[in-house]
Amino acid sequence: MRSLETARSVCEQFHPGLLKELEQIPHADRERPGSPVIDLFRIHGGVGLLIPQEYGGHGADPLDALRVQLALGAVSPSLVAAVSMHHFTAAMLYALAVKAGRLTDAQTALLHRVVQDQLVMASGWAEGRTAQNILRPAVTARPVEGGFLLSGAKKPCSLSRSMSLLTASVAIHGEDGGVPELALALVPADAPGLSVHPFWGSELLAGAESDEVRLEDVFVSADMVVRAGADDPHRLDDLQSAGFVWFEMLISAGYAGGAMALVEQVLERERGSAAERAALAVDMEAAVALLEGVARATGPEPGDEESVARVLVARYAVQNALPDIASRALELLGGTDFIKNSAPAQTAAALRALAFHPPSRAAAAEPLLRYFAGGELVLS
Repeated sequence: MRSLETARSVCEQFHPGLLKELEQIPHADRERPGSPVIDLFRIHGGVGLLIPQEYGGHGADPLDALRVQLALGAVSPSLVAAVSMHHFTAAMLYALAVKAGRLTDAQTALLHRVVQDQLVMASGWAEGRTAQNILRPAVTARPVEGGFLLSGAKKPCSLSRSMSLLTASVAIHGEDGGVPELALALVPADAPGLSVHPFWGSELLAGAESDEVRLEDVFVSADMVVRAGADDPHRLDDLQSAGFVWFEMLISAGYAGGAMALVEQVLERERGSAAERAALAVDMEAAVALLEGVARATGPEPGDEESVARVLVARYAVQNALPDIASRALELLGGTDFIKNSAPAQTAAALRALAFHPPSRAAAAEPLLRYFAGGELVLS
């Protein structure tokens, strides 16, 4: 497919040799627990895709980043599901880092190390938008001298076994017993009290390392906790909103890449009639074009309501389209292929997971209706 070849060319530009090495690994090994795909991503400089050039990264724009996701999704749904968490975390943090005074010196110094040391960042952050609805994170922070003690769990947490750093949304509980304060803690993966436990039970997307991360009185110094504060009351709101748009766009593109791989097989092998193949390709290209339109419209600060609404519309439209596209592709590939090769069917099944990423379609229905009618967009 022309669009998939374009995506592969962009991926090769940013991560030379990565796709070739991934394709040399059998599909079953790419998608299993303990898969080498995340290590290959790190080796080929994957962590720096969205990190600004002044911090040593590639500084990819939204369209290029989306195309890299399409290319990786066509090879390994597990990999693209995992690295979407790293990328949207990077987009959040570096959106603050590029503006003077919004992070502490220690936080800025850590972000300068991410590309240099190829640090993979896992997300313990709720993928929501408003502080009111994320103010119940699973991890609590108790103030102690010099910082905080974190307790709680994130499950599932992709990249749990390969992460160098956990970025965790936390609720800071004060002594007055009032409404807890939302904050973001930067936690080294080797911090005492942090442990990883089996959680993911499905064979699908098993290579994403989506297990449970537990924190039991994990100490984090105060200068490694991003808080709002009176001097910058919108710091956390800006961080959430920018990250939300990036996450929805990148995760949708990753699953779309898996569907593109199935359609490409149908076209290359000339399965079905010309009319059937063309109809399948048109539907696939329409989904990709919708995501590319969102990427082209995404500016340097994509946290406004219009950006959030736009990416949600695209995400749900793609979510609706992918199962039908995958099902038709499998049918055209034929029964013999289904019997002899389990990879296409597993890829098709994995695409269903897009529906399970927050916010669910049901949760977003009323907020979107209010927005379409002229109201504010407030997600649950």
